[in-house]
Amino acid sequence: MARGRIRIGLRWLLAVFYLVAGYFHLARPGPFLTITPHWVPFAPTVIFLTGLAELAGAAALVQPWSAGLRRAGGIGLALYAVCVFPANINHLMIDMGSPHPTLGWAYHVPRMFAQPLLVWLALWSAQVIEWPFAAPRQEASA
Repeated sequence: MARGRIRIGLRWLLAVFYLVAGYFHLARPGPFLTITPHWVPFAPTVIFLTGLAELAGAAALVQPWSAGLRRAGGIGLALYAVCVFPANINHLMIDMGSPHPTLGWAYHVPRMFAQPLLVWLALWSAQVIEWPFAAPRQEASA
């Protein structure tokens, strides 16, 4: 079944993405601190905890023992992606509000669209949802 192989491949790709992101949150928190909204309390601790969350989510996605743990990892990473979206918006506002933007619209616009895709991918690859690939429901004939 091709869809199953695609799902597994994307699950591993997402896990690698979050593994790398988690590493950088822990090893080099500076860039993440600069885009964290000012209203986030204890920002260094939050950045550290987000790194741990990314590493835990990545591990849960690829562990072979428990489909339930994979689903929990997918849900956790989807919620994580929603929670960090304000930092992505703040990053856009900081960069584009600068007289000399460093990344520009070519980075930020796709990044804004990527966030909902990451939410969906975490849920679909962990088999929490089937959308949009679920077979249509058959109505009973009268």
